[in-house]
Amino acid sequence: MIITLDGPAGAGKSSTARALARRLGWFYMDTGAMYRAVTLVALERTMSLHDAEGLAALAESLAIAFRDGRVFVDDRDVSTEIRTEQITTATRSVADAPPVRDVMKRMQRSIAEGLDVVTEGRDQGSVVFPLAELKVFLTASPEERALRRHREEASRGTASSLDSVLAAQNRRDEGDRVRAVGAMKAADDAVLVETDGLTQDEVVERLVQLIEERRRPRSS
Repeated sequence: MIITLDGPAGAGKSSTARALARRLGWFYMDTGAMYRAVTLVALERTMSLHDAEGLAALAESLAIAFRDGRVFVDDRDVSTEIRTEQITTATRSVADAPPVRDVMKRMQRSIAEGLDVVTEGRDQGSVVFPLAELKVFLTASPEERALRRHREEASRGTASSLDSVLAAQNRRDEGDRVRAVGAMKAADDAVLVETDGLTQDEVVERLVQLIEERRRPRSS
């Protein structure tokens, strides 16, 4: 069974998907980490981030794997390296390249084959897994998402105002909506789950209920 979680930044997709997969004992696929991994290697090899075909060939050549919550590229643990600000900024160019997204789509489908999977991103339900048994569009109000991000930054000692976090988030949301490929979009048959005022445990419980409903035999 495949469960897709899509939605805007700050909606809690990654943490919720990870917690849900742990609750179910399923495989968790962090698609964003896959693009970050390609970006990391591209920068290390001093490749142009605007060479779409070259980046796609690079992605095709890499063995990206998830093991015990860690991200590996060709058996190298890159879990920490892919989370730097430099990689975060550079990944957008890589993820915007249509040839790269085609490669990653095939890779993600291959990884998920034969497994019970929780996968998250922006286009997992609308593009990568259109036949997924349950598609969820996880969201929250802009103010709630900005507040969460502001708290995260404050906990890391980053001094930025809530207004500036909200403004940056709004710009990112708009950019994600109008991307030529991989645009943030709810699949037509996705279930909208609003997370305002909910704890992560409550969101996970709601998703478990949705899964059980999909699995429950329908009476004739």
